[in-house]
Amino acid sequence: MNKVRIGFIGAGQVADMHMDFYRGIEDAEIVAVAGGSNRQTTRDFAARYGIPAIYDDYHELLARDDIDAVDVCVHSALHAPISIDALRAGKHVYCEKPIAFSWAQGRAMLDTARECGKLLHIQFYNLYTKETKAARRIVETGRLGRIYHARSSGFRRRGRPYVDGYGTPNFVRKNMSAGGALCDAGVYNIAQILYLIGQPEVLRVNGKIYQELDMDEQRREISGYDVEEMALGTVRFAGNRTMEVSEAWAAHLNPFEGSYILGSEGGLRLDPLSFHSMLGDMAADTTVDLDQFDMRRHRLDPQESAYDSSQMHWVRALQGQVELLPTAELALGAQLIIEGIYLSDALGREVSVEEIQERSLPLPQSNR
Repeated sequence: MNKVRIGFIGAGQVADMHMDFYRGIEDAEIVAVAGGSNRQTTRDFAARYGIPAIYDDYHELLARDDIDAVDVCVHSALHAPISIDALRAGKHVYCEKPIAFSWAQGRAMLDTARECGKLLHIQFYNLYTKETKAARRIVETGRLGRIYHARSSGFRRRGRPYVDGYGTPNFVRKNMSAGGALCDAGVYNIAQILYLIGQPEVLRVNGKIYQELDMDEQRREISGYDVEEMALGTVRFAGNRTMEVSEAWAAHLNPFEGSYILGSEGGLRLDPLSFHSMLGDMAADTTVDLDQFDMRRHRLDPQESAYDSSQMHWVRALQGQVELLPTAELALGAQLIIEGIYLSDALGREVSVEEIQERSLPLPQSNR
């Protein structure tokens, strides 16, 4: 298989996380990096990973005809403009979550990828865990019956970026990150549930966001913290199906109840994975040996390693070994729900999918 030549756009914390996975993929060759205004950060990143070419302007990287794909590791506000430029330059695009600053901008990314005949892949590490893959197999067997309700849930006792001691202020500035707990962590859990239940059509969303807990005042002032630390929501799907959303960066509680899926014949808890049903008039709770499942899949399916990580899957899809999972579509669906929760909170009522889409922030004029 031919090596895939990749250029990085972004050289910060997220880029380091992506590189940790690429280093274990022999068929991925990172040949260039374009950073932002901090030139030293870009040069340090290139030195750490032995990347030969460094650019201050990402357009120079895109002008190279020997690069197959780019990995976009910048803040959410820049996802759509950079990704669209890359797609139009003939590059496949791997982009950090969330897909974009808004649903409308994410829609433009996906439309551009289709128009240009290029692959667009969004980073959702949790789609490649043993739990998600096993849950997907159980759903595919039909053992749950008709799926009618699910819950997307995530919890941190204290985990707000920057103000709780990690990450940069950009993570808690809405003009850069698009949002707080929902955009940072909730997007993973919402996309996971959508993936498992078949991404039903969203009809209406109701939600509330909070920023109530104390924080270091100096860090609050430096960061300009203006995003939510907790969000709650409900989603109505077509086909008489629903979903709850609960996501916290910080809360005075032990963990929330985790994500689950309910069907007419059985139910799934996702962490840890367990299956629940009835045997006649007896309640039956089943745990899953995930290590045995994973070992058997790798022994029986020669393509199973293509699903070991988001980056591995990306490289194998670019090589034509497997079909790319619909991560861009999942990311767009998750963003629609997230924006619905924000809009519902702002208006103080349930909102329709049409309202969410109509109010979603479009691309800047220069990128249309």
